[in-house]
Amino acid sequence: MRPTIQILEPAQIAAVLAEAKKLMAEVGMDIRGPRLRQRLIDAGLPTDANGRVLFPQDVVDRAIETAPKSFTLFDRDGRPHAEIGGWNVHFVPGSSGLKVMDHRTGETRLANSTDFIEYARLCDGLPHIPYLATAFSTNHDIEPQVSDAWRLYMVLTTTKKPVVSGAFGEHGVPRMAEMMQLFRRDRAELVAKPMSIFTITATGNFRFGEDSCQNLLDCVEAGIPVEIVPVTLMGLIAPVTLLGACVFHCVDVLTGITMAQVVKPGAPVLFGGAPATFHMRAASAPMAAIEAQRLNVAYVAIAKSLGLPTQAYMALSDGKFLDAQAGAETMTSAMLAALAGVNSVSGPGMLDFVLTFSLPKLVFDNEVCGQCLNFVRETRVLEDIPARSLVDEVRANDHLITSPHTLKYWPQELYLTDPVIDRENRETWIKQGSKDLQARAVEQVEKRLAAYVQIQTDPAADAEMRRMIVAGLKDRKELPRLPPPPEHAAGETGAPGRRSMGRRPQATARSEC
Repeated sequence: MRPTIQILEPAQIAAVLAEAKKLMAEVGMDIRGPRLRQRLIDAGLPTDANGRVLFPQDVVDRAIETAPKSFTLFDRDGRPHAEIGGWNVHFVPGSSGLKVMDHRTGETRLANSTDFIEYARLCDGLPHIPYLATAFSTNHDIEPQVSDAWRLYMVLTTTKKPVVSGAFGEHGVPRMAEMMQLFRRDRAELVAKPMSIFTITATGNFRFGEDSCQNLLDCVEAGIPVEIVPVTLMGLIAPVTLLGACVFHCVDVLTGITMAQVVKPGAPVLFGGAPATFHMRAASAPMAAIEAQRLNVAYVAIAKSLGLPTQAYMALSDGKFLDAQAGAETMTSAMLAALAGVNSVSGPGMLDFVLTFSLPKLVFDNEVCGQCLNFVRETRVLEDIPARSLVDEVRANDHLITSPHTLKYWPQELYLTDPVIDRENRETWIKQGSKDLQARAVEQVEKRLAAYVQIQTDPAADAEMRRMIVAGLKDRKELPRLPPPPEHAAGETGAPGRRSMGRRPQATARSEC
């Protein structure tokens, strides 16, 4: 048995879906991307008198049927890395940040490329963060029209883990797809072995904006899996009540899923979201609010009833520091995500309404995620029922420390945390410097950064990616300088278990987006 959580009755799930499908058919959606809108009309979708695209229930039902129930993410080398679907849970850093909390100075400031490289190096070695996100912008050190490709470049040359990414403008996806294709033989292999999930943000107020429409179209045509992520803001642009908010949320996500399947049946799509509540006193939008977490758990249950893979913004905090609030909000929402079976959980490392990224918090969150994953393991009989032999053993020896049963099972049953979590007695803690959480987390960040070993990237592939980005510059001629890897890594071919990744042979005729 796997531990789970359920907050909606089957009849409530059915009612939400019925109402959402009714609204999609009768109210429809304002599709502001002209190319995608035309594709939908050409496929036979009707429009109303105001030009809104309507989504008949049979079209929606067919889209749900053709959408894959799961898919595999592959690493940069083309090896299977993460199965997205079912009850598999993967924690991935949150996205959309603009600032970092500098762990060396304590200052919260705009992020730059050096911050991003350190983030990617840190993620490369975190065991409970199976793939990355292009988590925050690098702001003024790169021109905005190529900043999405620049972040992807830094990930692709720093780690072999997959990545959740996305384009900032309506023309960004083709260039990023070409960059990823450099690590596959051709476009067909990139489609067969995807290394990224791209985020498509539903605009809200029953519309999809131009950028989201074009990015969805480009991703689906390029074979890049997408996650449909509405920012369902309870109390502002969605009802404050749970079932009403679920209806609004499902309209947005099911519209995105349907559009993807109309363009290309079988395109991988995650049923996602980034809900928040509107704080009636502070006029803020807390994503860690317990009501937002309740909505996350509810819409994930609805998605699971349809057999669709899921994504949610959880395991994060709206606090400003790695403090008690950050710990409580992150642990609570991470545990709810694990119990609900969210396939891709976006959030670790994030503070301040997903505006600020913190490397110490990411190290702390890695341990939170590890404990949550440990909690939702399958419960099985492990030679402990019947228990008479264990009773006899403890009566004979007064302990089970050296019991064969203990020696066999404790490595898998007892989770040993990283030193960022305090498990020492007070005397030992004092001898080790009486370090608080922030000090322990900062220490672990520096140790992990110092231990990073640079992966090998084929020089031709590296140069081609840089050429693509430079070609998109308008005012500058050079890309930002990046910090060198730790000295011990210079000249090494990779950490144990890694294999050098050369540029894969390209097909003579490369397909275009």
